[in-house]
Amino acid sequence: MNERLKKLCFIDMPFGEKRDAKTGVSIDFNQVYEQGIKPGVIQAGLSCIRGDHENTGGIIHTAMFARLLMSEFVVADLTTANPNVFYELGIRHAAKPMTTIPIYATLGEIPFDVGFIRAIPYELVNGKLTEQGAAALIDALSKRIRIALEGPLTKDSPLFDLFDDFPGIQMSHQLTDIFRDRVKYSDEVKAQLAAIRNDEADAAIRLVALQTKQTEFGDLKVVERGILVDLLLSYRSLNGWQQIIDLYDLLPSDCQTSTIVQQQYAMALNRVGGKVNANKAISVLQQVIQQKGGSAESYGLLGRIYKDMYKQAQEKGKELKATANLDLSIGAYTKGFECEPADYYPGINAITLLVQKGSNEAKLAAEKLAPLVAFAVSRQGGLQSTDYWTVATVFELAAIQKDQPMMAQALPRLLVLAKEMFEPKTTADNLQLILNLTTEPVQQQVLQEAIDALLACEQDLIDGD
Repeated sequence: MNERLKKLCFIDMPFGEKRDAKTGVSIDFNQVYEQGIKPGVIQAGLSCIRGDHENTGGIIHTAMFARLLMSEFVVADLTTANPNVFYELGIRHAAKPMTTIPIYATLGEIPFDVGFIRAIPYELVNGKLTEQGAAALIDALSKRIRIALEGPLTKDSPLFDLFDDFPGIQMSHQLTDIFRDRVKYSDEVKAQLAAIRNDEADAAIRLVALQTKQTEFGDLKVVERGILVDLLLSYRSLNGWQQIIDLYDLLPSDCQTSTIVQQQYAMALNRVGGKVNANKAISVLQQVIQQKGGSAESYGLLGRIYKDMYKQAQEKGKELKATANLDLSIGAYTKGFECEPADYYPGINAITLLVQKGSNEAKLAAEKLAPLVAFAVSRQGGLQSTDYWTVATVFELAAIQKDQPMMAQALPRLLVLAKEMFEPKTTADNLQLILNLTTEPVQQQVLQEAIDALLACEQDLIDGD
């Protein structure tokens, strides 16, 4: 695996030979790094970096800050209670909730203020690691990193442990040369994934090509998160729902627990189908909402699952179950729009389903929502937007309001903007719900022609045309 694909582990430690004030032992920290720390990090599958020299004068260079705050893992050697190391450890604990691993030589107890930290001890003889001591440190450090990669992650920062909403620090990966180099390489890999997605080959062939690229990445637990998310979204664009589910099980724990990955995982589970998968998808989204708050995306995906369950129950003639799932779907979409009124997507779905429900109360609710959704979509460019879902919302609003001239304007633009296979199919499914309630022959014909055009567009995307 290319080193630039791997997660980074920054080593926060003294350099050269330093004397321990309490015991008088002179410690060879370079030897500890080369024979114990670095091999342990590499054995775990990460890429290892450390500062060029020990900082002096009480000022940490910008490059040091960047590496300390942006590296996925940090190993901090607390031996000799070096003030720079402790200062950097404090900064790391204020920035990141997890993946900071303290170590120390067993020359004495670590200071009281950090005594609660689950640090890894290592033994020295005459200030150096013996062969046995090095092997023990390599093994312990490698295991600790792998446990974090496999998950579940546990907080190791006292600040994040104390305050549930502690914000931490986010920094751009463009700050230092080493990160600029990695970002450039990441962009190159993402361009390769885009080339596969946009190839003119059949979707099945492109999916195989993505799987081949995934195999080239090697151990996904140590691959940089941005690349993994792009791979996941590449599978989504080709309706690779089972591939997303399979990929999810191989991801590192920090990636698995990210909101976007959880959302796409739930979406894939629902698209694969089956009662077990649908219930699991609901559970995943409910957990995201509970832990990270509601959003238009999370509630929108939840609404889609209940909508599918409504249609399935309706097809089987289970009216009570269909009604219950319809209400759950309307509730989820409505909450999504209330969370983010600027996001029209859950709003238009709520309107479509309220029309389906057909009660006077539902019709009134739909009438109240319609101008709000229309305003939200107009703020995003309306018919002139280059975003598929914006134009799809314009089209669906027009369909509900029987505005055939607007439908005629929106449909060609919609077909041009569709890039991912599930996009035109989703819109076609929504139009089918509207068609099912339509009694006017002309409107029925217009809707059916739109549905046919969207399904043909989906097939073109599958064929690579």
